[in-house]
Parts: sequence; C-alpha cells; structure tokens
Amino acid sequence: MVVDQLSEPEVDRLFHALADSTRRSIVLRAISEEYSVSALAAHYAMSFAAVQKHVAVLEQASLVTKEKRGREQMVRANRETVRKARQLLDEFELIWRQRVDRITEILAEDE
Repeated sequence: MVVDQLSEPEVDRLFHALADSTRRSIVLRAISEEYSVSALAAHYAMSFAAVQKHVAVLEQASLVTKEKRGREQMVRANRETVRKARQLLDEFELIWRQRVDRITEILAEDE
C-alpha cells in the first residue's frame, strides 16, 4: 500500500500541495512537458513571485523537480510522486467504499 510507503508528513505535504487549483494546474502542465518558471508564470494572472511560491510548495511535496539551466529554472513533474498520489487516492476511495458497503449491510440488518 502507498499509505505504508509515505510518512504522515509526506502525505500532508502532498495533499496540501494538491489542495490549490493553481498548483494542480502547474502539475498538469509539467506532466506534459518541461517549463521554465517564467513560462509557467505567463499562464497565470499572478506575479512571477507567486508562481515561484506555488512551484516551491510542489517541489517540497516532490510533485515537481526544478533544474537550473543557465538563467532559467526548469520545472518538470515527478511522475513517480504523481503516481503515488493517484494510488493513495485510490486506496482512500476503496476504504470509503468499504465503509459505505458496511453501513448499507448494517442498515439492511435493521429492516
């Protein structure tokens, strides 16, 4: 299980990073291709510094990596962490579906 592979602080950072729509958008862009931070900033109605902060949160959660190339900071998605996030959400979905099924069984017993 992915839950066993990630520490609680790692899971917290992951969900915190994905809780923001701009950060989710940056991850989606970075999955398809590598972007400089300035190229990413051009896609959003916010300052370059604000985009840099979003990228830093994503980097702390290991959802993206940055690599300095000349004067540019290149951003790309960390596909392994994105895959783990997907698996983690799948595991939570399974847990909740099992709980709903169990509640349904309990309610059916009462009838």
